[in-house]
Amino acid sequence: MTPRYPLTPGRAGAASAALALVLASAAAGSPVQAAGGEGGEVPQGTVVYRATAQFTTAGRARDLLLHPDSKKLYVGSDDLPETTGSNESGLHVLEPADGTVRSTVSQAPGPTGTLGRRAVRQIVAPLPGDGAVFVYPLRGIGTAKDGDAAAAGAWVPGGPVTDAAPGPGPSTVLVAQGSVLSEVDLATAVVRRSLTLEGGDRFAHDRARGTVWFTDLGNRRMYRVDLAAFQVAATVELPAGDGFGGFTEVDPETGAVWVGLDTSVVVHDAAGRRMGVIEGGGADMPRAAGFDAATHEAFVVWQDSGDTSQPGSDDNGALTVHRTRDLEEAAKPVVLPGNHAQLGSAAVAVQPGGAAVFVSDPAAGRITRLERSMSPRITRSPGDRTVAAGAEVLLTAQAEGTPAPTVVWQVSTDAGRTWRAVPGASSTTYSFKAAPTDDGHRYRAEFTNDAGVGRTDPAVLTVTAPGTTTGGGGTAGTSHGSGGSGGSDAPGGGPAAPAGPGGSAATVGGDGVAGGSTGGAAVGPIGGSAGSSAAGASGTTVGGTGTTPAGGALATTGTAVASLTGAALVLTAAGWVLVRRTRPSRAG
Repeated sequence: MTPRYPLTPGRAGAASAALALVLASAAAGSPVQAAGGEGGEVPQGTVVYRATAQFTTAGRARDLLLHPDSKKLYVGSDDLPETTGSNESGLHVLEPADGTVRSTVSQAPGPTGTLGRRAVRQIVAPLPGDGAVFVYPLRGIGTAKDGDAAAAGAWVPGGPVTDAAPGPGPSTVLVAQGSVLSEVDLATAVVRRSLTLEGGDRFAHDRARGTVWFTDLGNRRMYRVDLAAFQVAATVELPAGDGFGGFTEVDPETGAVWVGLDTSVVVHDAAGRRMGVIEGGGADMPRAAGFDAATHEAFVVWQDSGDTSQPGSDDNGALTVHRTRDLEEAAKPVVLPGNHAQLGSAAVAVQPGGAAVFVSDPAAGRITRLERSMSPRITRSPGDRTVAAGAEVLLTAQAEGTPAPTVVWQVSTDAGRTWRAVPGASSTTYSFKAAPTDDGHRYRAEFTNDAGVGRTDPAVLTVTAPGTTTGGGGTAGTSHGSGGSGGSDAPGGGPAAPAGPGGSAATVGGDGVAGGSTGGAAVGPIGGSAGSSAAGASGTTVGGTGTTPAGGALATTGTAVASLTGAALVLTAAGWVLVRRTRPSRAG
């Protein structure tokens, strides 16, 4: 997995078990521990996509569109050869949650206007509110919505349509007929403008920048077409290869153009500069790509060739996820069992925010729904406690995850070597009265959801003799997570100050209230733990573990600091803190 260009990761072959269908990713790239957590089976904050449903009610799916307004899943399909009792060609409208068929629009006009059963090879764009613009063989441009008895359509003059995209305005579409690029009227298919290029038959339209990227695989280049002038503005060279092309897609957010070539994906920025190449690492071919602006990620579907005699072929495809800003792999591949290119190219649709991803498998006649989960990431750990016997202990922990994780508190009586669950302690706060036998016990919270387990750092409880109140522990408010992000629970429930570079956190207003004095926070050295402090009438105590007799006189075991006259002492703690459908290859 060696990148061909800088900033470009390789892609591991799909070596995990085919039925696992698991996509795991560290949300920030390489796995790191979140603040104040020990982790579990997977690193904290790990994103996981799991197959939750498979739809087999829409024939041989050729293209997918998750409508941005109606939220319905539109599927353009051919008929499955093995279903001899029925013809499944047409535009299917499904419920995205479970694949229930809402309706099927199967009739569309032929070249003479006669209605007939038509396959749908490509979904071009959503219609406002509901419905879709689509391409049907050989030159038909149609429109339909859920519940229509038949589609409206017109036939483009000239050769077969090889690719299409939304036009510059709402009433036009762009079509490729081999190397001829045209802007045509949506309702009548009348050609408004036309441009003949040197070669090619696939393209992508960047509407935000008024640009078309037209791929010419025979000459291994792309033409950048300025739509205002409808002329070629630049030519960009593509890597040498055997001529196979899987897709040409533009990231609507950045304007970068992604081209599936052979067993790799070549990415250029909006100006045509090469960003990098994502290598396939095997025999799988990139056949579809979708983008999500909310997560800034690209979702690429790879299909096996279907020829197991070829080196690296295992008959399984894969889904990979990449950060669009630097092309780094944002997830490990999820295996797509049996997804090969023998009966057509796969398609992908991404729900905004990446909560769900839909991938078609034409060979199997199914659509797989994969849902996003994130393993618990600890955002708050409990801090160490020093209390008198009989006093109440309050521990707090917090974590985020999808779905919302459940929590169980655990206790260790042997310095953390073994842990057991605390009966009934299943909320983010845990309180109990300290007994002398609790001295030295450690407590932690374990958060669990479908994606994994996350555990907080343990808090150590020190129990003193009855009749004393505590002044805060020298390690109170610390957080042992990496990078110093996040805070930890403070003795007495005071708010946590931001963490320092070494990962420790100061606590403001801890258990330093005694005899009328006010507790304060003191910052330890960088990389260390912050001790608590108690401010008396004439001095400040830093880093001590103090106790105050019941009568209220202040006594400390820490280091006393002389009275400050004519100067102010400031103690500061600083912290570091789509829907996009694809256009697969059109065969036939």
